Amino acid sequence: MRKPILLAALLAPLSAIAPGAALAHVVAAPGEAKAGSYAAVAFRVGHACAAGDTTLKLRVEIPDAVASARPQPKPGWAVDIEKTGDRVTAVTWTGRLPDDQFDDFALLMKLPPLAAKDRAEVLVFPVVQTCAQGESQWSEIPDPERPDEKLTRPAPTVHLTPAAADPMPAMPGMNP
Repeated sequence: MRKPILLAALLAPLSAIAPGAALAHVVAAPGEAKAGSYAAVAFRVGHACAAGDTTLKLRVEIPDAVASARPQPKPGWAVDIEKTGDRVTAVTWTGRLPDDQFDDFALLMKLPPLAAKDRAEVLVFPVVQTCAQGESQWSEIPDPERPDEKLTRPAPTVHLTPAAADPMPAMPGMNP
């Protein structure tokens, strides 16, 4: 599986396509967050790997640009945190989720700042969903050269938005 990456503005036009196309898959909710902030993002599992199957594990890879990631505990699920040094590289929840139910697996993350103020950026979180009868790798990344291409196993994404701008400074000669 490829390393999680941070994509630049080339993928911004895909933001309108990806959420609607991937609602039945593993998606990040919300799919948008302020750059440089702490954000709670849930990875929503809408179904098992195949009809009638049961999800047993969900492994979320954390992009290198994310400064920290802390999983939310889930009753009935064990959590395993993979690290390189102090940095969390992946989180795996292990439990049981029947196909006729959905669930959210949340992380509190310190998101990176934008590389350039005028560029949108996208964090990509490859996910492996392990089921009783197989596995689904939600790791496909849109190709900017083919924006209309339909992905069968798209990786969840979070679009970084600029932090709120400072309020307008006082105009010379105006009383506050």
